[in-house]
Amino acid sequence: MGIKDRAFSSRAQIRILALLACMCSAVESGPLHCANSSPSPSTPVSVHSLRPADVSVVSALVLSDVERSGEIRALNMLSEILFTFNPDVSTVLPDQRSLMDQAENIMESLSPAQWKLLLLLIPVDELSACTDQGFSANIDATVNRVEQTLDSLHKKLTHTLVHVVVWSGLSDESHDRVCKLNCEEGYDKNKRRLDTIVLMATLQESVSALLERRGWFSDREDFTVILQSSPVHIDLSDPMKASTPDSSHDISMLALQLWTNLLQPMTDKTEMDGRGIVTVPCPTEEKPFLRTQQNSAELRIPQTADPSPLLDPVMGTELICEDRSPSPSIPTSVHALRPADIKVVAAIGDSLTAANGVGAAQNNLLGVMTEYRGLSWCIGGDENLTTITTLPNILREFNPSLTGYSKGKGGENSKQSFLNQAVPGAKADDMVTQARALIKRMKEDPRIDFQNDWKIITVFIGGNDMCAHCSDTRYYSPDNIVKYIREALDILHNEVPRALVNLVELLDIVPLRRLHQVTSLGCPTWLVNIICSCVLKPKDESYEFQILQELNQAYQRGMKELVETGRYDTHDNFTVVVQPFFRNVFLPLLEDGKPDRSYFSPDCFHLSQKAHTLMARALWNNLMEPLGNKTDKEDFTAGVPLKCPEKSSPYLKTYHNSNYTYNPPPPTPPPATNWGSDFSCVNTAPSDTVPTSVHRLRPGDIKVVASLGDSLTAGFGAKANNLLQLVDEERGVSWSIGGDDTLETVTTLPNILKKFNPSVFGFSKGKSKRPNGFNMAVSGAKANNIPAQVRDLITALKNSTEVDFEKDWKLVTLFIGGNDLCQYCHDRASLSPSKYIGHIRDSLDMLYDEVPRVLVNFVEIFEVHDLRIVKRDTLGCSLLQKNLCPCFLNPRENSPELNEMKKVNRDLQMETDRLVYGGRYDGRQDFTVVLQPFFENSVVPMIEDGTPDLTFFSEDCFHFSERGHAEMGIGLWNNMLEPVGSKQSYNNFTYDRSKIHCPTKEHPFIFTRINSGSDVPTTTMPITVAPGIPLPADCPNDSVPAWAAAILAVGGLVIGWVVTWMIFYYRERRNRKRNQSNEMNGTKF
Repeated sequence: MGIKDRAFSSRAQIRILALLACMCSAVESGPLHCANSSPSPSTPVSVHSLRPADVSVVSALVLSDVERSGEIRALNMLSEILFTFNPDVSTVLPDQRSLMDQAENIMESLSPAQWKLLLLLIPVDELSACTDQGFSANIDATVNRVEQTLDSLHKKLTHTLVHVVVWSGLSDESHDRVCKLNCEEGYDKNKRRLDTIVLMATLQESVSALLERRGWFSDREDFTVILQSSPVHIDLSDPMKASTPDSSHDISMLALQLWTNLLQPMTDKTEMDGRGIVTVPCPTEEKPFLRTQQNSAELRIPQTADPSPLLDPVMGTELICEDRSPSPSIPTSVHALRPADIKVVAAIGDSLTAANGVGAAQNNLLGVMTEYRGLSWCIGGDENLTTITTLPNILREFNPSLTGYSKGKGGENSKQSFLNQAVPGAKADDMVTQARALIKRMKEDPRIDFQNDWKIITVFIGGNDMCAHCSDTRYYSPDNIVKYIREALDILHNEVPRALVNLVELLDIVPLRRLHQVTSLGCPTWLVNIICSCVLKPKDESYEFQILQELNQAYQRGMKELVETGRYDTHDNFTVVVQPFFRNVFLPLLEDGKPDRSYFSPDCFHLSQKAHTLMARALWNNLMEPLGNKTDKEDFTAGVPLKCPEKSSPYLKTYHNSNYTYNPPPPTPPPATNWGSDFSCVNTAPSDTVPTSVHRLRPGDIKVVASLGDSLTAGFGAKANNLLQLVDEERGVSWSIGGDDTLETVTTLPNILKKFNPSVFGFSKGKSKRPNGFNMAVSGAKANNIPAQVRDLITALKNSTEVDFEKDWKLVTLFIGGNDLCQYCHDRASLSPSKYIGHIRDSLDMLYDEVPRVLVNFVEIFEVHDLRIVKRDTLGCSLLQKNLCPCFLNPRENSPELNEMKKVNRDLQMETDRLVYGGRYDGRQDFTVVLQPFFENSVVPMIEDGTPDLTFFSEDCFHFSERGHAEMGIGLWNNMLEPVGSKQSYNNFTYDRSKIHCPTKEHPFIFTRINSGSDVPTTTMPITVAPGIPLPADCPNDSVPAWAAAILAVGGLVIGWVVTWMIFYYRERRNRKRNQSNEMNGTKF
């Protein structure tokens, strides 16, 4: 155990001094220095009126017997925040010894008279078991350990506030003990993630129950215990991110969660927008104290009994069909298939098909980890139809010899799961793996005649993709999801004879949000925010909410369109039928209008057996309904009786026996003669008066366009049909500055702007070199050439008789960095990310200092690595491409050299984010820089055979063709009409003349950081400052973690070099003796 005084070490002092002298940061912080940061007028006598500044000592106990560095780092960062309230605060660090030894040392080390803040951290990753009973026993043992520790602390400590924290540490320090990792080979990462989340929730509930039972150990005024309101965890919403954490960033965010949970409940939370910009909450005048159960009781939601408990744990159904006979002979066509002809059932999907939590009691959150596969709506076979309603149990009424259904509980590899190959947490990209596993099981099982038995296979997927879509909009795009489903269905179509596949449309997931908007239901909303933040996070009627609804419908529409291509109806023994009963979901409500929780598992996310019963009935009825007349809604509140096969046509309905004609695909359009676009915008008028703020700028207000960059902006080879034409700079079709012809034939940003202001000026035309309008780009340019281009632009603007330099609004597009990356390995020193961003900063500073009324589009550098797959067997592609970009194209795949280049590429993107959103250019109302990220996650356009679509590239397979320029122009324009924080970060390279977005009546302005709404953390609205006012002193572009920004904000605006040094100097002298005394006071190292 070590004591560390918050009078910093010499190295820390130097770092803080340098940062304070610079007066700037790569991370924008929230309101620290907090206005309400002073201590209590007198030493508080009650722990319930303890302010952050009253805390003299902060420490932690970790419920672990092994060394854990993450908790110590988080505690140190939390101490830095507390230091801004009380510079004399001391920190007692936990060390590697048993919990009780730690507790004893803490109690020996702390002064009885000082107010102490003690964190008791409970690591979730150290729970280990292989059965539900094992988990329950481990949780009980953990809770008992917590109680013993708290009893000891309560007995021996005074003046102490204890915060108990359920802790999910970094994955790289995890001991990999969560559930079946030690029990089941190949344990799925998605299942592990779900298990971890449920464990966190169960432990949270169990510890909460302990503290409530013990009265929060609050029998005296100088001691109390409270459980932090939610577990402290890294972002588990996207397993790809969770598996590759940024340690420093994650520790910073963990510390901020600890800090937020220490304060009394408030509406403002710690927020982060993805660019390293964090808003840190402060104590308020109304709520100045550290949280205890007593001073926060008014905001607690009472944990009442479930308002609508399950009425019956088993849900049976009556089947009144009279004719249950099979066909007279085994049918040879899937279109003449009766229910009794089905011999085998199977299913692939996610946790809804694996039946997580279906049989769990309403108060048993741990039960969500259990896969009740025997109760699964489309594949479960427990008991029979009179007690449990599932599709197999209905089919067994027609054919008692049916096989393939799952029984009991267990994972997909268990014997009882049989042909239920669904995996909790699975996404669309897992369907191919599941399809292959299913085929293998069917072929190897002696109960199945693989060639001759008729099979029903149910495919239901997409919910987890919806839940993660906001983490990577490109990866989870409807086209990608449908592609993965198509690949799985293609495998089934090619390899499985005699099968009818139910493709169940993705459920309408939006209504589930209502469960987490009614707080009196007591749903664990924080837990579902981890599982499915992309669905729960958007506010009603927000832009993000609209995107969510459109995406949900696009997933559904994509599945339907896939099947209606007819690609799965090439022979009579196989078909795929879309079952649309989930297209529109009506949430079940109680008489008081609140959602009925009895249809949901304890987590208010998965569905209960009551809902599975209705899903099974709805799926069966869809099987009975002809195509074109299928029920496309699930109304949980309405009774759903089972339908029977029609007497005249007693078959499972397919497109053929429904006399249904697929909607033919649209005819193949004739070859394009140009790459123009259609324009449908209505609100094209400029502002009534010329705006004075860049944040009120409409497209029609733009009078001047200009561009800075390299050969991509110069239009190098954009119209080339041979190597000789490659050197032509087709500036008139350049994506960001070209003005040839009109939008109907040439798609560029200026041609779009001409629709709003026909008099817009500055675009380049034809293929002449500079000067050509205000296209200042130079082929081959790097970042170090941009300041010179800016100087040329300023001169040209001032000298132009067509430009009112002071009054005209100007749109400047900057795109640079490709050549810096491509040549980086030849000159690492001068082409480093720090040099790159330095040149960009100098360039933007010149514009900021000298040019009035400017909006700068800074287009983010693309991922050059993707160009490695662009190949063509021509001299231009095979020879020129590698010479143009040797550092990316020459290294071997997965080589250290290539990995280095990928890192540099990411570093350039990150440095750009920090510069643009660090507040440096927020000092003027008539100037802003907006990062347009449509190239951030660039994806090479592909054709049907999976090879790159080379029509987007010029003769060298490196530069873009006119078609590529058109797509870039559309991507840039659409980014301009998307709010900061919700901009599309990929480009959809598909030709469509109607892809151009329009300003809305509600928001007719070009989006900036300031006008993008309250969800985007912003600086205080700047005062209008004329060009020429100097910028603040510059800082090295270090990556400063979010917690450090809180420290910088404290003294940066008040003290300078001398005062800061004096404070540290005298504090060091004053505390040296106390430091020595504390370290000798029973402390062991």
